[in-house]
Amino acid sequence: MSNATTTAAPADHSEGMSYLSTLPQRVVSLYIPLALIVVVLLFPFYWMVITAIKPKEHLLDLDTHNPFWTVAPTLEHIKELLFKTDYPQWLWNTMFISVAATLLSLVASVFAAYAITRIRYKGSNLVGGMIFLAYLVPPSILFIPLSTVVFQYGLFDTPFALILTYPTILIPFSTWLLMGYFKTIPYELEECALIDGASRWQILVKIILPLAVPGLISASIFCLTLCWNEFIYALTFINSAEKKTVPVAILSAFTDGDQYRWGSLMAGALVGSLPLVILYAFFVEHYVSAMTGAVKE
Repeated sequence: MSNATTTAAPADHSEGMSYLSTLPQRVVSLYIPLALIVVVLLFPFYWMVITAIKPKEHLLDLDTHNPFWTVAPTLEHIKELLFKTDYPQWLWNTMFISVAATLLSLVASVFAAYAITRIRYKGSNLVGGMIFLAYLVPPSILFIPLSTVVFQYGLFDTPFALILTYPTILIPFSTWLLMGYFKTIPYELEECALIDGASRWQILVKIILPLAVPGLISASIFCLTLCWNEFIYALTFINSAEKKTVPVAILSAFTDGDQYRWGSLMAGALVGSLPLVILYAFFVEHYVSAMTGAVKE
């Protein structure tokens, strides 16, 4: 045997990032695009915050006062929102409906995704594709027949009208998302459990769901966000002011004909978005990992 040993040289990936070697190239290729993306994404939220803390006279006279900044911030719009309207009740209605619809959709999506991906049968891929295609149907078309069903069952102007109709737009996407995540779980774990005598229910509860926690969190965040911001169904199925959700209620409460109270409207949108911002801040890593796993499949 020859004394010379052949060793594999480590891969050199420096050429792949050579276009970032100089500062001007990094500015053009990286920093400027990132800055534009950040501005486009954050400017609406910034505008909402600025409008919510501006005095009324600053909102009405944009020629005298800077529309992009304020030197005299005020909390009058937020105080009017919280203490002179039923906003706490609207926020509770939104939270209750969103959580209930999310739980209902998750249960249905878990069963559907497990049956399609883990129980091998002919046509499972076709069924999964058809479920996802149902998500592409615009809600503006579905609410017309759904309104008839809701009225005939006596659910009109009740929270259950939204709790039972929101899953029609939540389950298809959640099922597709969980299907992609369930496929990343090795089948050998399930086969070993079947050999040991475990039932399908035990496999789902004790093996699949614990391993699919990031996917469940991602689906939950998606469902909760969609329910929280939904407008068409909430406008159609809820009539009483005290039962409305935040997106519909603030538009009705702070609109007088063609006059919009922008300060109160933006304050309502700001306060209503804070729970979702906090939720994303805590679970953003799980959300991204689950979405990545679903897209890969």
